[in-house]
Amino acid sequence: MSKVEEVFARNKADGQDTLVGYFPAGFPNVEESIEACVAMCENGVDVLELGVPYSDPVMDGLVIQQATEVALENGFKLGQIFDIVEAISSRVSTPVLVMTYWNPVMQYGVRRFAEDLKEAGGEGLITPDLIVDEAGEWLKASDDLELDRVFLATPTSTQERVDALVAASRGFVYTVSTMGITGARADLDAKARSVVEKVRNSPVERFTAVGIGISTSEQVSEVNDYADGAIVGSVFVNAYKSAGLEGLIALTKSLSK
Repeated sequence: MSKVEEVFARNKADGQDTLVGYFPAGFPNVEESIEACVAMCENGVDVLELGVPYSDPVMDGLVIQQATEVALENGFKLGQIFDIVEAISSRVSTPVLVMTYWNPVMQYGVRRFAEDLKEAGGEGLITPDLIVDEAGEWLKASDDLELDRVFLATPTSTQERVDALVAASRGFVYTVSTMGITGARADLDAKARSVVEKVRNSPVERFTAVGIGISTSEQVSEVNDYADGAIVGSVFVNAYKSAGLEGLIALTKSLSK
């Protein structure tokens, strides 16, 4: 088992919910993003999803788009992601997965990115716009370096497609709750359950966590009833924007209870 899988397995055995928390690297700047991520890990986030700021974030809603724009305006460079991962990993035991669109990885060099991530103490990548069919170089590098690779299953994914991405994933499978962009929603899309069911029906057994639209402790609990974990992003960013580190800590404690 990878470190991420161990977290899911331990929580499941103990009857505990699993919370995956997203925060953008470099927001509002490198130093403050490190402190924010450490605070999330120290106050209840089980797995940290560290986002790479990108100029064309097609999957991200307005809250995260604005935060990543601030990070880029304040000088964030791709190479700093490894410094941030290392800084977080040196202070907490929470596993860190980097969420990134694929173009920055290709520009940096897939093998080089994987090696630098491993050296920094990262556990792997969440790649929202990378499909298994085009992931050959990443599959090889992540196998060689024992890194997790989290692919996304969506409401439009066929069972055949889900089977392929489940087999290729390691750590967990990211179940998309709706076909929209990230952001808090009052009601989670019922399609999330059907996607989780497809993951469960796959010949290969994997943990799966549901993301996009989760914003309350009740929703975290609800999702954990039928999946292995809940992924929360935009509300963490909003809490930090509106109330700083104190607000972020209070929200993390609330969601993780």
